[in-house]
Amino acid sequence: MDAAYISAISALAGSVIGGLTATLTTWLGQRSQAKAGQIAHDLARREDLVRDFILAASKTYGDAIVNNEAKMPELIDLYAMVSRMRVLAMPRAVACAEVVMGSILETYSAPNRTVADLRELVKDGGRVDPLRDFAEAAREELRAFAIR
Repeated sequence: MDAAYISAISALAGSVIGGLTATLTTWLGQRSQAKAGQIAHDLARREDLVRDFILAASKTYGDAIVNNEAKMPELIDLYAMVSRMRVLAMPRAVACAEVVMGSILETYSAPNRTVADLRELVKDGGRVDPLRDFAEAAREELRAFAIR
């Protein structure tokens, strides 16, 4: 082979390899950006769900403290949120949310409480916050998901 052919083939091979390397680098970069975007989106969905559950459960628990008649639409919304947590694979948060649901239902069947009753309960060291374990479990699961 002539030296000119070898030089031309080497130049073409270098160009092809350089082009493939640039293409591969771009593809890998876009792929990792897309994955990071998907994780951020999923994390935001989970955070929104946890926030909505805490707000709705707090409101329903407050209603249960002063009323004996459960409001079915609110309870159904809470159960729907728990089911969405199951779909998003949040097992510890789901277990804690089910405990919260049980606590709300028990509170509806218990005698109504006054502010003085709640003050005494807090003073005696009783638990007034049924959402504490749920919030801690959700925080741990959200933190673990974010590091993935």
